[in-house]
Amino acid sequence: MLALTHATLIAAPGSRPAEPDRTVLIRDGRVLAVGRTADTAVPDGARTVDLTGKYVIPGLIDAHTHSSGLTAFASPLYPLAGVTTVREMWGTSEIRAWRDRAERGDVLGPRWVVASTFVDGTPSLWAGDLAPAPVLEVDTEAEAREAVRRIAADGSADFIKVYSRLTRRTYLALAAEARRQGIPYAGHCPDDVPVTEASNAGQHTVEHLNPLLLSTSGREEEIRRALAAVRVDPTDPSSASRFRDYFRRLLPVESAAARSYDPARTRRVFDHLARNGTYVTPTLGMHHTFERQDALPDRKEEWKYLPAWYTSAWRQQLTELTGTRTPEETARVRELNDHRQRLVDALRTQGVPLLAGTDSGTPYTVPGFSLHAELRHLVAAGLSPAHALRAATVEAAAALGQGSVLGAIAPGRAADLVVLDADPLADIDNTRRVEAVVTRGRLIDKDERERLLEAVARAAAAA
Repeated sequence: MLALTHATLIAAPGSRPAEPDRTVLIRDGRVLAVGRTADTAVPDGARTVDLTGKYVIPGLIDAHTHSSGLTAFASPLYPLAGVTTVREMWGTSEIRAWRDRAERGDVLGPRWVVASTFVDGTPSLWAGDLAPAPVLEVDTEAEAREAVRRIAADGSADFIKVYSRLTRRTYLALAAEARRQGIPYAGHCPDDVPVTEASNAGQHTVEHLNPLLLSTSGREEEIRRALAAVRVDPTDPSSASRFRDYFRRLLPVESAAARSYDPARTRRVFDHLARNGTYVTPTLGMHHTFERQDALPDRKEEWKYLPAWYTSAWRQQLTELTGTRTPEETARVRELNDHRQRLVDALRTQGVPLLAGTDSGTPYTVPGFSLHAELRHLVAAGLSPAHALRAATVEAAAALGQGSVLGAIAPGRAADLVVLDADPLADIDNTRRVEAVVTRGRLIDKDERERLLEAVARAAAAA
């Protein structure tokens, strides 16, 4: 048994205030009891850790990750950074194997909630040259339904990942079949589908802020016609080239949407999402990377946990994906980036449930560590530190269908906790000050955490 005593407990961020001088008893991977230290008896033989002056929060949840290709580094980095659960948005055999190994205790890793491979329209933005798993391209309603049946029959995916180029008719067919098969679906809101219609159809979460730009514009119908003219060349064999062309043609469309922002329409749309309980994962850090390349760092301390060949390619990868921008295009993307923060603040105001997700796997993201940067972006966009933490704990657990197990600290729940040196409710950057982590009931104290991080850094240097 493990006893954490004299801690300031933030048991359910955004729902309950901090509770000083608390004890948490942990046994067999579960929280056994929580109470005032003076009133909570510690059983004989328990390992007792005095956390006077420390703060304990639920294990953090990154609701949008891509770890394929780097899983050997990502798997330990997530929990060592305090991220004890991740939602993997592109399911592969590699990810599923690491999920199973982590569940058995063979390797250190988070709890994984794993998507299917992408289901997209034809032609997809992914040409197959960079895809970690084949994309299921569907062109008809029958193909969309068959894709759902195949994924459901396989049984290895926790949900279906939908993507940007699905047509409205194939998307609605997929949604209907997913309901019939009893499997949730989440991901991009397709370009051809208004976000309110996706919400009505039952899309569990909407990833990124792109679809909200159109639906909050006072010129939505006109702008959607312009978006419908954006095509993907099926003969282009390069995913990077397809994305680069897509982003260049999408920029004036999204810019026009941002400049025609309609606050009254926004309130109606976001009220609609809130009533339906549709979650939104803003991935502000990803948007910042793509739209504020002038502000990107040359180096960060946590980069040492990834191979140099990987981090040194980030800037070139961005150039390949976005192309070289003119001064006018640079000004437009800066405006877009500022507008995305306005959208997140409006989502907060209208009560839309938000999730913290990093899009880890894209340039300038380090598994686990990037979630702390995302929390900072959310606070900069208008969320309180408590609300930002809620997006990475309570709300994320509910969105993953694990609201009774994860996301809060209470008897019977999974023993996933993070011990911090300072109060995250006073300053969200204090989530970076990780003293120790409890994952599946295992305490990784300060010394062990430092040793494990050093081992990851050595492996990265040798890769």
